[in-house]
Amino acid sequence: MLLQALFKSGQLLLEDTPVNEVAEPATGMPVLFTVLVLAFMLAAILFLPRFLSIAPLLFDSLFRARGSVSLETSVRASNDRRLIAAVLLIPAALLTYRYRIYDAAFLRDLSEGWRLLAVMGVIFAFALLRLAIYNILKPRRNNDFYRLARRTSYTYFILLIILALVSVGILSLFGCDDDLVRKVLLIEIILLYLSFLVRRAQILALSCNPLRTFLYLCALEVIPTSALVVSAILL
Repeated sequence: MLLQALFKSGQLLLEDTPVNEVAEPATGMPVLFTVLVLAFMLAAILFLPRFLSIAPLLFDSLFRARGSVSLETSVRASNDRRLIAAVLLIPAALLTYRYRIYDAAFLRDLSEGWRLLAVMGVIFAFALLRLAIYNILKPRRNNDFYRLARRTSYTYFILLIILALVSVGILSLFGCDDDLVRKVLLIEIILLYLSFLVRRAQILALSCNPLRTFLYLCALEVIPTSALVVSAILL
């Protein structure tokens, strides 16, 4: 009886309706975005000496097909290139998310945090698809140039992300809006990708006839890239 009397005599001091400032969801970049930016900054500082050491080889590969062969002869340079490419996956995901480079319809209904995770998942799935096709079509013998052609993608990916980061920095300083930045990034992606296709075809042609080179290029590049573009349009 005493407990019932205490509860009956209680008075609610808080308002029945929540305060608007508390009820409204937070806007802006998700916490994961900030965490990834900090992680990339730390990794960039750590791997900067390695990048500077292989930068001449990377640019040489951009202008000469034999430049990729020269880079591949150095085990240390090849390993450093692979590590740097892995680190640059972070800004690749952040730029894709921030400027909606991949802007499928299903992403628009997600919260910002889930959209960033979904973009990272799409990039991971695209990389897995490319790797699966590469392993399926990999020749059993004399696959040196086939392997070299695949590893060239690391070089062009690194150069693309570096170019994209520089472009975003410059455009941001001039106060350009997100739509312009997105268009510039798309143009850079298209140009570097076309250059990469030419270079990969040149490397494959060192050991394959023209028809086989064309078929390899379609299977290894056109199929996964088309799948990515179609998913952005239809999903």
